[in-house]
Amino acid sequence: MPRWLPRAMILALALVACFQLGSWAFHQLIGLLINVLIAFFVALAVEPAVSRMAARGMRRGLATFLVFFGVLAVGVGFVVMLGSILASQIVEMVESFPAYLDSVINWSNQTFRTELSRVDVQDSLLHSDWLQRYVQNSATGVLDVSTTLLGGLFRLLTVFLFSFYFAADGPRLRRALCSVLPPAKQAEVLRAWEIAVDKTGGYIYSRGLMALISGLAHYVLLEFLTVPYAPALAVWVGLVSQFIPTIGTYLAGALPMLIAFTVNPWYALWVLGFVVIYQQFENYMLQPKLTAKSVDIHPAVAFGSVIAGTALLGAVGALVAIPAIATLQAFLGAYVKRYDVMDDERVRGSRPRGRRVLRQMNRALRAGNDPRPASEELGEPR
Repeated sequence: MPRWLPRAMILALALVACFQLGSWAFHQLIGLLINVLIAFFVALAVEPAVSRMAARGMRRGLATFLVFFGVLAVGVGFVVMLGSILASQIVEMVESFPAYLDSVINWSNQTFRTELSRVDVQDSLLHSDWLQRYVQNSATGVLDVSTTLLGGLFRLLTVFLFSFYFAADGPRLRRALCSVLPPAKQAEVLRAWEIAVDKTGGYIYSRGLMALISGLAHYVLLEFLTVPYAPALAVWVGLVSQFIPTIGTYLAGALPMLIAFTVNPWYALWVLGFVVIYQQFENYMLQPKLTAKSVDIHPAVAFGSVIAGTALLGAVGALVAIPAIATLQAFLGAYVKRYDVMDDERVRGSRPRGRRVLRQMNRALRAGNDPRPASEELGEPR
């Protein structure tokens, strides 16, 4: 046996063991890594406000605390307001349920000539097997729901703490990162950091502006239909439709439809039609213009980045995909060499026609067989 063979075998086994250990650690820490990624982009989003307050003489830690406290206060107030609205609407629907049931029973008796009564329907519902199974499954699922809520609160607290430290200690973090790099690399890191702050802030700005426009449009519709709680519902539609990717629009429109149904069932259809029409207007006219001005990214690239981010990291990937791609595109743009584009009709989108096409084809074919210039053979001036 050669002397190097046992060492090679030990080295190969050590590499396999290190790979297995690293893979196991990565899968165990994937949740923490995603939380850190979210916290980093949250810190980038609040960086302009924190830096502006710190430039006026306020301590950076206090400035970060005030920004996060303002965001938390607005979020808690919004959730409490919507919770009270939803609770009152649920109570109203439960109280008016017997009237709805009587109207449905009367319509069924008149249309299909049946002899149903509310007492018979209620007894059949209360003694049905599916209702008993639903109650049992709901009782056993209370523990799962509680565990999910506690896990969500712990994850939210983790993201808040990391984002607070990233924003409050931003200069110290950049200094520590640049201390291990040569001067040329330090300039590139600082430039990438500045681009990331600008693009993330631009993305939040564009989303906030679209949320404002969406809220105002839905507020006008709800006020026209005399739907109660129109201002709160407009705020709900604006925020949820813009900051929850993919399904945010339909999730946001469900609550106004539910409350409009309590006023008039036809109003729910009006709200549904308006949500669908406004979504098309936003996708094809409003969002491309605002995204191009604030994030400077093509709409097709933005759409593809959202799909890729959703496939990789789910909802989190959809949220951070656009600012991440915009940052990467702006950073790599400095290293891509650009050339002047030739003045050609095909570049402008038009194509040569008729005789000019035949002339160019003949010129190309004859140039390959005749050593003379094509312009002399066609009888044109050189």
